[in-house]
Amino acid sequence: MRKYKILIVENDEDELFFMKESFNASGLFDIIGDVKNGNTLFEWLSDKSAQVMPDIILSDLNMPGKNGYDILSEIREKEDYARIPVVITSTSSIKSVMEKCIRMGASDYLVKPESFIDYSSYAEDLYNRCNLKILG
Repeated sequence: MRKYKILIVENDEDELFFMKESFNASGLFDIIGDVKNGNTLFEWLSDKSAQVMPDIILSDLNMPGKNGYDILSEIREKEDYARIPVVITSTSSIKSVMEKCIRMGASDYLVKPESFIDYSSYAEDLYNRCNLKILG
């Protein structure tokens, strides 16, 4: 079974904690880093001499600083990172928001679970999506 290297962009510390707990427990992902927003994402990526590039970036949509929309706009313009799949995640299940993210270049869009403790099935869903359509 392939383990995906994932970089998480999430500003909510509680959400990030439960997300990382579930991803680690699933054994399906290797979390190679986490950052608070798009500003710190691009700093992390530019310091690639000390980092391993992710197979996938999982980014929250709504954050202070550069948000998910900003990340989608900028990452496709940067040749070194343009091929890294970006999955946007949010509590919003509004179809127009999801469609906008896909139009902007998101590889997928996942709605966050209603409760922080429900991330185990979320991790499995993300892994299956990676295998089927994002990285498969």
